[in-house]
Amino acid sequence: MTRHAPRSTLLPRRPVLPKLPPSEGGSRTKEGYAPRFLLLALPLLLLAASCKTNPAADFQPVQKTISARAGSTPEWPRSAAESEKLDTRVKQLLANELTTDSAVQIALFHNRSLRATFEEIGISRAEVLQASLPRNPWFAASFRFPDRPPSAADTEFSIAAEIMDLLLLPLRKRVAGLQFEQAKARVSHEILQFVAEVKETLYTVQARQQLVDRLQAIVEINEAGVDLAMRQHKAGNITDLDLANQQATFQQAKLEWGKTSAQLRTDRERLNRVLGLWGANTQWKVASELPPIPSSEPSLERLETRAIEQRFDLAAARQQADLALRAFNLRAHTKYLPASINLGVDTERTPDRQRVTGPILDLELPIFDQGQAAIAKLAAEYRQAQWQLEALATDIRSEVRQARDTMIAARDLAEFYQKIYLPQRIRIVNETQLQYNAMFHGPFDLINAKERELTAEREYSEAWRDYWIARAELEKAIAGRLDTGTVAAESASLTDPKQDSEHEHKH
Repeated sequence: MTRHAPRSTLLPRRPVLPKLPPSEGGSRTKEGYAPRFLLLALPLLLLAASCKTNPAADFQPVQKTISARAGSTPEWPRSAAESEKLDTRVKQLLANELTTDSAVQIALFHNRSLRATFEEIGISRAEVLQASLPRNPWFAASFRFPDRPPSAADTEFSIAAEIMDLLLLPLRKRVAGLQFEQAKARVSHEILQFVAEVKETLYTVQARQQLVDRLQAIVEINEAGVDLAMRQHKAGNITDLDLANQQATFQQAKLEWGKTSAQLRTDRERLNRVLGLWGANTQWKVASELPPIPSSEPSLERLETRAIEQRFDLAAARQQADLALRAFNLRAHTKYLPASINLGVDTERTPDRQRVTGPILDLELPIFDQGQAAIAKLAAEYRQAQWQLEALATDIRSEVRQARDTMIAARDLAEFYQKIYLPQRIRIVNETQLQYNAMFHGPFDLINAKERELTAEREYSEAWRDYWIARAELEKAIAGRLDTGTVAAESASLTDPKQDSEHEHKH
């Protein structure tokens, strides 16, 4: 049988210390408590070291979601070197003509206001870190000096910690985690709203550029008409009134071209602000034409379902209602518990050199205030969050229906111009050209017919622009891209409605 060693051999005896003067005795006491204090503080130090933030990892879910929904990936630079890399990529994108995808990507790389929005994720992550840390303990010290012997000072030290705070630490961390997810949902919602704004601004610039080109053509036609009218007036073939009318038409065309050109410069500056560009980077060129209109559109029922499933503001509202419910349940179930529990240890050394040490406990007893007002407030806040959630869901469905109706109306109008009205104007010009060649109509009739054709083209380009802006609004309403679908075979003629009658213009 194995014989166990006596306890005295397993645990070494504490050496018997000689009696020291009072000052040396105090030093001995501090040295004895130091290792214990380090052992108690070690878990807290390890906890604080483990609670570190990783902005790149926190932002990755947002990047993946936006990339899937918008087709472009946002970047969150957190140093000067990262910003310089993004600036280089932006210059590479600006070397080519701006398209919808490149403009959105530049804005997600370069817009400073959007970068400020990204910082909300870092702020919320810091709040999660703060919620994961227990409160610091309180340390108190007092020194009292007697007015008669013994003349030694009465010293007292105490340290205490909030116990309720430690008990609620897991719950606080869970709530902070929900608030962090809510912050990521809000940031994702802001990014998608911003993407729609970029698209609308780009479509406006493209349509305005097309309109300026068409108005320039109208000005040139009217200028030719004025030259012809002046020669005919000099020959005595037209009256002063006819000449004045032709000159007024020419000046009106120049005025409209000038106003539209000024508006184009304003639209370009708005796009510069959205893209975050300045200096030499503002000398970009936009794609000459808007994208062709798709041949089909998604159904309304599927769009409403996608919006309810995908809208990040709705997800944030759900999380807000969940947080309000958790807060209400916690306060309702803890109303009879002490509001705070401070537990610690106190040690006092009296003037006669006697030390008194023992635990201390401070309780805030819920006698008068049992949280009645707080519980009522939390209940009201929960009901408020529920009503706001339902109202937002109703508004989202209405936004989707309205945006789709607007898009369909703009599509119908663009197709009317492309299939009916503009071809009619082209045929009128061609027939007037034939009549002019046969000397049945004068040159002013041909000029007026051509001017009306260009006016119809201008209106068609505006309807074309309105369709893509309405489509961007619908994508914003469903928080994602629409299915592009197949482009109709006549999309080329939709881009250039005069293509079907090109052979007639050769007369």
